[in-house]
Amino acid sequence: MTWSTADVPDLTGRLALVTGATSGLGYETAFELLRHGADVLVAARNPEKAAQAAETLTQKAGRAPTVLELDLADLASVQRAAEEVVKSYDRLDLLINNAGVMAPPYRQTLDGFELQLGTNHLGHFALTGRLFPLLVKGSRVVTVSSFMHKTVRGISEDDLRRPAGSYRKWESYGKSKLANLLFMLELDRRARAAGAGLLSVGAHPGYASTHLQAAGPELAGRALQARLWGAATRAVAQSAAAGAWPSLYAATYPDLRPGSFVGPSFFEYRGTPKVVLPTRTAQDPELAKRLWAWSVEATGVDPALTVPK
Repeated sequence: MTWSTADVPDLTGRLALVTGATSGLGYETAFELLRHGADVLVAARNPEKAAQAAETLTQKAGRAPTVLELDLADLASVQRAAEEVVKSYDRLDLLINNAGVMAPPYRQTLDGFELQLGTNHLGHFALTGRLFPLLVKGSRVVTVSSFMHKTVRGISEDDLRRPAGSYRKWESYGKSKLANLLFMLELDRRARAAGAGLLSVGAHPGYASTHLQAAGPELAGRALQARLWGAATRAVAQSAAAGAWPSLYAATYPDLRPGSFVGPSFFEYRGTPKVVLPTRTAQDPELAKRLWAWSVEATGVDPALTVPK
């Protein structure tokens, strides 16, 4: 299959929210959505970076996004951001759950969860749940995972609050990406069971050159390692723009089936997007139900899908 951003349809009149849109995949996704006519909410935790990104996007796309302050590692921030969106808009056509952290030294969110699972999964779970009043009206939710979900074979409730002594950064990253897929597929099952007009799909970028690879070493104070990671990534990875193609395809392709998972076509490493398969663990409905229950308890958000009148 051949596909490029030229195949993104006209999105005039549609509203999209992209998390982590100040750089990398989120920035490129926001740019293409703007360029094709969508109104875009750029959600980010750093107001200065968000303002800079919005200015650059305006110059590049010719249309200005709206900045939304959102820290996925702070459930109170998630609640404030969601309430602002629900108050300001009567619909949300596209939600791109893109933001994430990868392999940092041990950290906790403000609510005491392991940083990667707390940010990559719980933050997006809570955001999506709080936006349900807008999302059950014919919307599409794209949850961005990674091929690193293939490196782990399960997840437990204990992983959400894993202590420093048993923390393994790459294992935790893989589990956070597994959680993204379990959530995406469970959301799809619940939406279809409720008869709600919500399409839940997933995407992963393959190996794309973004700041994500260097962020972990930077947090650990390893400047040289961060530079080496950055140089190696730039040498072998596809661009961030190409890495955003699966997300854009998942967000806009008109005939995509519910629960689809989109990745690059060349060994899921790079290239044009296509539908790919999650692991058996990611497709386990019983594990997904347990993760959903753990997430409700952890976040205090109990999403209820209803069919709008």
